[in-house]
Amino acid sequence: MYFSEQDFEALFKEHYPFLCSFARKYVQDADDSKDIVHNAFLKLWQKQDEIDLSKPLKPYLFKSVHNLCLNYIRDRKKIVQHDLQTDSEAIPAYIESRDYLEETELQTRILQAIENLPDKTRRIFSLSRFEGKKYREIAEIEGISVKTVEDQMSKALRLLREKLKDYLIIYIFIHFMTGL
Repeated sequence: MYFSEQDFEALFKEHYPFLCSFARKYVQDADDSKDIVHNAFLKLWQKQDEIDLSKPLKPYLFKSVHNLCLNYIRDRKKIVQHDLQTDSEAIPAYIESRDYLEETELQTRILQAIENLPDKTRRIFSLSRFEGKKYREIAEIEGISVKTVEDQMSKALRLLREKLKDYLIIYIFIHFMTGL
């Protein structure tokens, strides 16, 4: 199955702004973020015969952008490491890059944990945390009681704590030991 040009253009227009914002959190440069998102869409177009187009493409696009951001950061880190050999003033940039990679890895783990939540729990959690909706608004959107929203949010937070506890302990320990 292949995209029609109109379908692909509609997909691009729908997701491009959100993907650019997502990429910008990783690479912090608007132009680089746009390049990364364009590359993600280019890869999607080139690999459309390898992708199951019957499944939602939003997770695929976010994962693709995420991976491209990590590649970008890795490549930038190599440049910074090279600069360290020739310019001692680059040390703060190296430290910032290392911290950024650790933070990026944590964000990846969090996104994976959120993706693994049960559908209803993930929807409610996303409405609350990513869209800033109040419990009352979520209850109206989902057609459920506020108490059910509270229960689902408690469930989401409990599951996320369980999934991330080992990683968070390591992350906190590393920052404590390095004094950062």
